[in-house]
Amino acid sequence: MSDTRPPIAMLAELTHRCPLSCPYCSNPLELTRQDSELNTEAWAGIFRQAADLGVLQLHLSGGEPASRRDLEALVAAARDAGLYTNLITSGIGLSERRLRALDAAGLDHIQLSLQGTTPEMADEIGGYRGGYKRKMQVAQWIGEIGFPLTLNAVLHRRNLHQLPRALEMAVEMGARRIEVATVQFHGWALKNRDALMPTRVQAQEATRLVEAARARLKDVLVIDYVPADYHSDVPKRCMGGWGSTGLNVTPEGLVLPCHAAQTIPHLTFDSLRDRSLKEIWYEGAAFNAYRGTEWMRDPCKSCARKTVDFGGCRCQAMALTGDASATDPVCHHSPDHAALQSRAEAHAASEEAALVYRDAAGSAAPVPAE
Repeated sequence: MSDTRPPIAMLAELTHRCPLSCPYCSNPLELTRQDSELNTEAWAGIFRQAADLGVLQLHLSGGEPASRRDLEALVAAARDAGLYTNLITSGIGLSERRLRALDAAGLDHIQLSLQGTTPEMADEIGGYRGGYKRKMQVAQWIGEIGFPLTLNAVLHRRNLHQLPRALEMAVEMGARRIEVATVQFHGWALKNRDALMPTRVQAQEATRLVEAARARLKDVLVIDYVPADYHSDVPKRCMGGWGSTGLNVTPEGLVLPCHAAQTIPHLTFDSLRDRSLKEIWYEGAAFNAYRGTEWMRDPCKSCARKTVDFGGCRCQAMALTGDASATDPVCHHSPDHAALQSRAEAHAASEEAALVYRDAAGSAAPVPAE
């Protein structure tokens, strides 16, 4: 499209290997095998393409990116390309020595995940015994080295009561930002809606707590907030609008408009093994499928908010209605909204639902601490 602007951010999913087995994982059900991952040289070339395209921010993610033994080399390659680098990590697989090596390679920022504010909760949700203790040690090293830090707290019915403590921990760690992210039901997380769906009361209380904390910590901590979609009446502006500000690259080199785009079965995704990043961004069929507003039908097409939320999340529309072109059922104008609200209440009432973790094929041992 002639009026398409360059992306400003790219998420590089370096690997799907991960020592944790979080039941809210949004990675695909079919994970990329290690022998299919792009190598160091391939990623370095992609980083150069991204910088040439106009990308400014590079988010190094996974799985657990520390499972890549070449992580330091990848950070150095991204820095050489002129990209601002953010490492999204559980902390497992990071030693003090490795963190200092990443600092020397030019890593700009770290986002550390938080599965719970107590060892019991964090280790239960992450499915990794001793994970919380390790994470707290990594947080200490991050502070001592001086990395800017964002704490990412994924919240759901089992741990939303820990939100006040999560905010306190962010301040204590010296974090500049916290992402209060109510669980999004994509990928593996769909298997755990009965176990993780917050109640409407919890969702409302979380919003109240975030608003109060934003006022109280205005000059101390930036708070990003992802509310509970299923209990909302207005959809979020997913990815800033499909194919408008960011893109994802999978471990094997597929380029996606968003993290969960592969859940839309009729889309075809180009590979960086076959086409350039620039070609894919501007000409790729998947990127142009829901870019802008021309694809919309009513009620989105005639809605005053169509350039505000762009119809909401396409992947969520697909998951909930079977039609990626439908209005996101979160929207109160959607004909599916009432059914979604009822479904949310039903999921939230399933108090005895057990967590379903990924099996061994979706997990991997961390890189040993040095």
